Amino acid sequence: MIGALAFTAPWLLLALLALPVLWILLRAVPPAPIRRRFPAVTLLLGLKDDDNISDRTPWWLLLLRTLAVAAIIIGLAGPVLNPEERGPAGQGPLLVVMDGGWASADDWDARVQKVDELLTEASRAGRAAAVTLLTRPEAPVFVSASDLRNTLAGLHPVPWLPTPERMERFAELLPEGGDIETVWLSDGLERDGRAALFDRFEGYGRTTILESNRPVQAIAAPRYKDGAVEFTLSRSATGTRQPVTVQFIGTDPNGTEAVLAEQELAFEPDQSLVTESLSLPAEMRGRVSRLTLKGVESAGAVALSDDSLGRREVALISTRENREGLELLSPLHFLRNALEPNADLLEGALGEVLPANPDVVILADIAELAPDDEAALTAWVEDGGLLLRFAGPRIAASDISRQNEHPLMPVRLRAGGRTVGGAMSWGEPKTLAPFDDESPFAGLDIPSDVTVNAQVLAQPDPSLSDRVFARLSDDTPLVTSKAMGAGRVTFFHVTANAEWSTLPLSGLFVDMLDRLSVATFNTPSEPQDLSGTFWQPVVVLDGYGRLEDGSTLPGVDGEALVAQTLGPEMRAGLYQRGDRAVSRNVLGAKDQLAAMSWPEGARVLGMTRSPEQPLAGWFLALSLVLLGLDILASLALSGRLSLARGAGAAGIVAVAILIVPPQAMADDERAIEAASRVVFAHVLTGNSTLDDTARAGLVGLSTTLFRRTSVEPGAPVGVDLEQDQLAFYPFLYWPITPEQSRPSDSAYEKLNQYLRSGGMILFDTRDGDISGYGTASPNGRKLQQLARPLDIPPIEPVPSDHVLTRTFYLLQEFPGRYRNRDIWVEASPPDAEQVEGMPFRNLNDGVTPVVIGGNDWAAAWAMDDRGNPVYPVGRGLAGDRQREMAYRFGVNLIMYVLTGNYKSDQVHVPALLDRLGQ
Repeated sequence: MIGALAFTAPWLLLALLALPVLWILLRAVPPAPIRRRFPAVTLLLGLKDDDNISDRTPWWLLLLRTLAVAAIIIGLAGPVLNPEERGPAGQGPLLVVMDGGWASADDWDARVQKVDELLTEASRAGRAAAVTLLTRPEAPVFVSASDLRNTLAGLHPVPWLPTPERMERFAELLPEGGDIETVWLSDGLERDGRAALFDRFEGYGRTTILESNRPVQAIAAPRYKDGAVEFTLSRSATGTRQPVTVQFIGTDPNGTEAVLAEQELAFEPDQSLVTESLSLPAEMRGRVSRLTLKGVESAGAVALSDDSLGRREVALISTRENREGLELLSPLHFLRNALEPNADLLEGALGEVLPANPDVVILADIAELAPDDEAALTAWVEDGGLLLRFAGPRIAASDISRQNEHPLMPVRLRAGGRTVGGAMSWGEPKTLAPFDDESPFAGLDIPSDVTVNAQVLAQPDPSLSDRVFARLSDDTPLVTSKAMGAGRVTFFHVTANAEWSTLPLSGLFVDMLDRLSVATFNTPSEPQDLSGTFWQPVVVLDGYGRLEDGSTLPGVDGEALVAQTLGPEMRAGLYQRGDRAVSRNVLGAKDQLAAMSWPEGARVLGMTRSPEQPLAGWFLALSLVLLGLDILASLALSGRLSLARGAGAAGIVAVAILIVPPQAMADDERAIEAASRVVFAHVLTGNSTLDDTARAGLVGLSTTLFRRTSVEPGAPVGVDLEQDQLAFYPFLYWPITPEQSRPSDSAYEKLNQYLRSGGMILFDTRDGDISGYGTASPNGRKLQQLARPLDIPPIEPVPSDHVLTRTFYLLQEFPGRYRNRDIWVEASPPDAEQVEGMPFRNLNDGVTPVVIGGNDWAAAWAMDDRGNPVYPVGRGLAGDRQREMAYRFGVNLIMYVLTGNYKSDQVHVPALLDRLGQ
C-alpha cells in the first residue's frame, strides 16, 4: 500500500525499472520521406546508399511513449484506491464486543450492519462467533455465526455506559487461553479499564478496534442563571468546527408538545466544551420539559428539566383589608400583577394555604403570627421553602426582631422607620446601587426612576454584609436574606405597594420576584441533600433518547439518585417525590467527554470507509489514449498525416471514445434501459441499510405489478439527486431519515423540473405518525426541511373519493408496516363537485405530484430474490392482511402514476357502482 492506494500485483511494478531501456529503444524514428519530381530519376534506379542516417525522436514524443508504457505497467499491477484492509482469515472463534451504551446510539444501525458483515464473513469461513455488550456483561457463548445473525435485530443501545466495574466483570467471564479474534466496536470515549481489557483481548490473538469518525456529543441538564436558561454541551474530539442546534421542547398553550425555541451554536476547532444560555419569557421557561440536540439520537443528546425551570406555586398572605376603589393601596395588588403570568397564586389564611406545600410564601406587612402558624411556617421553611417578607407600617411599629433576631427574619431591625421629613430625613429619595456579583439579582438593569423614600432599617451586625442581596445608593440594605435549614428567608425593607418606593411600579420588581421564586429549587448535587427521601421515576430515557413510562419501575433512595452510577437499577429520567421533581441525566454538571487514547500499536479503524475503487481500467484506458496520440504524432512527424486523414480521424474518434468516463457510459446504458421500460427509482440517502430496504421494496412492488397487472417494470434503481437524470423515472420513492443532508440548489432545480414534468415523489417518513404534518417526529421535521425548496402545491389528507382509492383496487386505507390512515396529496380544486348519485367528484383536472405519509411502505413491499417478504408486518392473519393491503396501495399508486385521473371519468361510474353494490 502507498497511502490510500494499493496494488493487487505489486511485483509488476518492477517493470518500471526497464523504462530507461525503453527510452533508448524508442528514441529512433525513420526520417520523413520527401517526394521530388526529377526527370533523370531513372539514372538513380538500382543505386544503394551504404550509410543509413536516422533522426532523433523529439523529447516530448519520447516522454509520451514512456508514459504510455508506464500506464500499462501500473494498470497490469492492479491499482486499487481505498482498498479494504484484509488480514489473514482467522480459523478460530470470532468475538464481537460492542460498548452498547448511549454513546453508540446515534449510529447504531451502522454498527449492527458492520456486525452483520463480520458474521457473514465468519459464516463463510465456518467459524463460530459470539456477540456481547459491555453495558450488560455476560460470558460469551460461541455459536454458529449464521445463527447469530438472526439475533442482531434484538440488539439496542442502553441509556448508560460501560463502567470500569462492568468491564472488569466481563474480563472475569472470558475463557482462559485459546485462539480468538476480537473485533471491538467502541464508542471512542475515554474511561478507566479500557486499556486493561484491550490487553486481555490481545492475549487471545488479533484485536481490531472500530470507532465512528464522528465525535460523541452530549448536553447537561439546563439550569437557571442570571435570568436565562444556561446549558453546557460536550463533545469527545476536537479539530473541526461543528455546528449544533439545541431545541427547547415543551408544551404549547394548548397542551401539545412542540419545539418552543431553538438556539444555534458551534464547537470551534479547539473546543470540546461549550456553555451557552438563552433568555426565555418566564411563562415559556416554565413549560420547557427537556433540551435536545437536533439531529442526534442518543440519551446523551437529551437533557431533562425539573423543578429548577418549572412554574412555581406562590402563596400570598396579608392582613390588611382593602376598601372598594382602593385596590392600589393593597399590599398584594402589585404582587399579583408581577407574579400571575409566571406562577400559580394561592391566597387565604396561612393555615389554609400551607398544607398545599407552595414553593414560596409571601407575607406582606405581617409582623406577628399565631404560635401554631409560626411553628408550621418555620418547619416548612426548614424543609426547603422560601419565605418572602415585605416591610410596612405594621412591621415598622412592632417590636419584631428588635433585641434578638427573629427566626423568621434575616436580620435585626431598628425601631421605627426611615422616612422623608422626619427627624432622620434623607432630603432626597434614594436610588438603588448596582447589584453584587453574588446577589441573585446580578445582571439586572436598574431603571433610573426607581427610588425609595421610606424603609425599615437593619441593625448593624457582623453578619449583615453577608446577608444583603440589594442596597441603596447610600449603602443601606434594601433586601436581606438568610438560609434556614434547607430553605431561605428573604426580607424587603420596603412595602409591597408603592407607599414607600416606586420599585413595585417597575419591571425590575417583576424580575426580582421571578429570580427569587426560581431560586427556591436547587438541583441536589450532594447525596446528603436528599438523604432520607424516596423518589419514584415518572419518565425514563432509552438509549436513543426517547421517553418511556417509568411508573412501573421501582423507586430509588434519594442518596442513590444523586450518587449511584447509571445502570439497569438507576435509569436516566425524571423522578418525583410529592410535588417535587428531580431529573437525572446521563451527563452530569461536572462531566466532560474525552476521546480514547488507545495503547501504541493498537489497530484502530473507522466505522465507515470510502468505497474500494479499482483503477486498473483507468490506467489501461490512459495508456490507449497515449498510444493513440503517439500514432497521430508519428504520422505528423513522418509526413504521412496528409495521406492518412481517414486513419487520423478514426484515431481521433477512438481517442474521444476512450476518454469518455466509464461511469458516463454506464449512465447512458442505464438511461437507455429506463427509457425503454417502466423503471421505478428511489433516492439514495447515504444509509446503506435504508437504501437496500428501499430497493427491496420497489423490487417487491414491481413483482406484484408484473403478477397482477399488465405493467412489466424493469429492475428498480437508486438515484443520486446531485448527478443522475430523473426524467426517465415516472415514480420516485424518497425515504426520510434525520441524518439526510440537504440537496444542493441544482438538485432542487432538477427536482422541481421533475415535478412540473409529471413525475411523482412518495415521501415516506417511516415513523407511522404523519398526523402532525411534519412536527411529530425527527423524521417529520427533516421532511419539512427537505421539502421546503420544492414547488409543492397545497396539500390535504387524501379524501375518501380520491382517485387513489379506486385506480385498481377499491381502498379506504393505505397501510405499510404501520396503519396510519392519513396520507397527504395535492388539495382538490375548489370547484370539484360531486354530482348527485355519483360516488365521487370530478377530479379530472389535476394529478398530485407528491404523496406524503409515514407508513414505511418499502419495508412492507420488500421481497428477496426468491419473492419472500423481508420484514415482518403485524402478526398472524392480521399481519398478512395488512401486507396485502400495502401491496394493493402500491398497485393503486403506480396505476395512478401511469394513468393519472383516468379512473375519475364518469364513464367508469356504472362499473364502480356495481362493484360497490349500489
